[in-house]
Amino acid sequence: MVDILIRPIVTEKMNKLSEKYNRYGFRVDKKANKHEIKRAVEEIYGVKVTSINTMVYAGKLKSRFTKGGVITGRSNAYKKAIVTLTAGENIDFYSNI
Repeated sequence: MVDILIRPIVTEKMNKLSEKYNRYGFRVDKKANKHEIKRAVEEIYGVKVTSINTMVYAGKLKSRFTKGGVITGRSNAYKKAIVTLTAGENIDFYSNI
């Protein structure tokens, strides 16, 4: 279960979504489906999940100019899951800092 959830997404936009709509974001394994993600979140955080939205982001081309010339590379592709919890439930990512 731990290998399905890679890390939580903690940004200002996700904090607003969690406060307003009780939604939390996670970077997940690209091969994981919604049922596996739901089971992993419920098991790890002890909450009840209402719905899950997933999206796959493609890797983007990056280039930078150096003294030796132009270096091109690619950022990694990843899968993101937005998890909606039932009313009254929440996840505290800052509890163990």
